[in-house]
Amino acid sequence: MRREIRFLRRGREVRLADFSPTLTLLDYLRLHERATGTKEGCAEGDCGACTVVVRRHTKNGPIYQPQNSCIMLAGQCDGAEIITVEDLVDGKTGKLHPVQHAMVEQHGSQCGFCTPGFVMALFALYHARHSRPLDRAQVTDSIAGNLCRCTGYRPIVDAALASCNGKPGDQFAGEEEKINEALSNLDDRLDVFIGTDKRFFASPVSVHALAQLYVQHPDAVLLGGATDVGLWITKQLRDLPKIIWVGRVQGLDEIDAGASAITFGAAVTHQAALPHLASIDPDLGELMRRFAGLQVRSIGTIGGNIANGSPIGDLPPALIALGATLTLQRGAMTRTVPLEKFFIGYGKQDRTPGEFVRAVRVPRLERNEKFRCYKISKRFEQDISAVMGAFKFTLDGTRIRAARIAFGGMAGTPKRADATERALQGADLNQPSSWDPAVAALTKDFAPIDDQRASAGYRTGIAQALLCKALMEIAGAPSALTRVTGQREAAHAG
Repeated sequence: MRREIRFLRRGREVRLADFSPTLTLLDYLRLHERATGTKEGCAEGDCGACTVVVRRHTKNGPIYQPQNSCIMLAGQCDGAEIITVEDLVDGKTGKLHPVQHAMVEQHGSQCGFCTPGFVMALFALYHARHSRPLDRAQVTDSIAGNLCRCTGYRPIVDAALASCNGKPGDQFAGEEEKINEALSNLDDRLDVFIGTDKRFFASPVSVHALAQLYVQHPDAVLLGGATDVGLWITKQLRDLPKIIWVGRVQGLDEIDAGASAITFGAAVTHQAALPHLASIDPDLGELMRRFAGLQVRSIGTIGGNIANGSPIGDLPPALIALGATLTLQRGAMTRTVPLEKFFIGYGKQDRTPGEFVRAVRVPRLERNEKFRCYKISKRFEQDISAVMGAFKFTLDGTRIRAARIAFGGMAGTPKRADATERALQGADLNQPSSWDPAVAALTKDFAPIDDQRASAGYRTGIAQALLCKALMEIAGAPSALTRVTGQREAAHAG
């Protein structure tokens, strides 16, 4: 066991053996290192002003991930290199990084508060592996997690196009072999435990060690990417004395893409899951593209999004409609539950003390099954859903033999629309009047609330509209008539 975390900063190894479990990376950088180029804006991972790049070792070489330091905990730095905006200027020549130079040339900054975060997001894009030349859509996706309120995005996008197309040629690329070796040396595969039995930050490296530690401390908070738990610290000001980070647990980040189903370990990130979910259905790819920004997707986990039990989480309704199941583990014992049965009340799950989500299994679609899902939010990107609807229909010709429909934002938990599903049995895709009983049944399935995101009436109306939209598209209506983005070809219809 190791009693410290270790990470790289500016070519040297940093060791921290005495720190609060809830110390954020932003506070460490600003208060301990005085690296004040990294800014605090929203303190909830929404604006990107605090963006840093985390470089980690993989078997394919280093990867550069933009992450929000305001909600990332210092303990999550273990085994990585942390790169901030101060590090980009070439230490030998004093020259600006190509991304910084392009931002100057393209007039990509006015007040400058958001600029360091944009620079770091573009620095990660600069080092991303591109299969083809970047276009504006790829650039805007890469900076969706960064907000600018005075410059405007056009010059920032122009700076990205001017600097991020081509093979990386900065000092970081030149030292990758040396840094990869240094990062590999940090990966000692030892369990980390810092603190006492009453207050600690722990980072086990095996499922067995995780299970054993969590049984001993069932009151500990399990930490995936901190994209939700981080807000408990920065917004709710909660003291979390015991934290167990699952980011180093071997096997918990594995993806088993089988012929009939895909199994995701609970620590698989949303960004890693995106192409696999998109292979099930294009709508899942579009949903994940709008799942926050890259800073959140690159660290937030599939298991965390489920285990925190939010009624407005984007992914659970889609997985429920697909018939996903969870593997839960306590000690050496495991059990399997349907995902919709896991949520038993607002903020409550069918999980005993010391039990954790180990994996989620998502069935692929059969040939006679059609799927649609839609996210409705006030902002297109970086916004929580007002309503999230997911629909899977089993067809017999043009008739609906069975349906699985789930919504988020309509109840205290992600929930199936049981009455609506029953009303759709036998409905004909070519006879819209046969859909009417199902549309009406949605008012029996849900009694949504009024809140700041939407009124109850709006939620009910939009849920009914989404059901009709899904049926229309599967009946053959071109998605160009039903969607502004994420349009699908006619081949995807019934």
